[in-house]
Amino acid sequence: MSNNVIVEREKGLAELERRITELREASAAQPLDMSSEISALETKYQEILHELFGALTPWEKVHMARHPDRPTSLDYISRFDRFDELHGDRHYRDDQSIVGGFAFLRRHPVMIIGQQRGRDTKENLRRNFGMPAPEGYRKARRLAALASHLRMPIVTFVDTKGADPGISSEEHAQSEAIAMCLHEFTLARVPIVSTIIGEGGSGGALALAIADRLLMLEHSTYSVASPEGCAAILWSDAGKAEEAASRLKLTADDLAGFGIVDEIIPEPLGGAHRDAGGVVTRVLDAIDAALKQLTELTPERLLEERYRKYRRLGEWQTEGLEPIGRSN
Repeated sequence: MSNNVIVEREKGLAELERRITELREASAAQPLDMSSEISALETKYQEILHELFGALTPWEKVHMARHPDRPTSLDYISRFDRFDELHGDRHYRDDQSIVGGFAFLRRHPVMIIGQQRGRDTKENLRRNFGMPAPEGYRKARRLAALASHLRMPIVTFVDTKGADPGISSEEHAQSEAIAMCLHEFTLARVPIVSTIIGEGGSGGALALAIADRLLMLEHSTYSVASPEGCAAILWSDAGKAEEAASRLKLTADDLAGFGIVDEIIPEPLGGAHRDAGGVVTRVLDAIDAALKQLTELTPERLLEERYRKYRRLGEWQTEGLEPIGRSN
């Protein structure tokens, strides 16, 4: 049984969805007017949807971001005009939790780099549940450097609980790989647009989220640690994850308020998986619009504005004084 609270709520809607479908099919197959019955059920269905998903708590949004049917990076990449995948880090192996390569967005060439989780157990094992190893971050760094060399904009999709925490990854210099990835993205002389489409966990997410424009789906999350990890660190009790989620300020609204996220992309009631095609289209439209603005800037202006963007983060203010840390 799933421990995802959103999935469990949806199970309660399944019977009502099945009943509405049956009535529609019966109405189409025989000359009986069931429009009033169908309308009543559809109204009830919408009422329940609003009751269940109309005002999600931070903890509920964590579960929404983890929904097994939520669109993955490859769902977005498949809607680009063309995609030619590139493999390997040129040192050790190809990490399949990072997918990247050349693509065309609305006939404009871009470099795509995305974190990819699986849809089932077999694919999750192959992609390490979307948790990149050092080889994945070295691949991402290689592709970012190639894009900068070719003067090609970079588009990234963030969706990971965090970087792989295994012993092998530590032995292969996980922290160094993430640090060098951050360095490459910071100095890339091309526009970078990053979108958080699911979970954005810790440095494993930040490695692909250094960008000129950071977009975020309404029910995605982005934080320094998972709620479970935060609870275990602060209170030595992972069972306090729900409280940790409320304190981490990990929702799109929280992060937009801090100036970390530049744009929130709305999701349909009940989550992105309820209209995956529509959500993918909105995301690609937002990326395209951001790139059109950024490509008008010179590389020097781009780097300067990127620098100022991150210097502004983390400001704090004492009453009656100007914010500390503001760049001139």
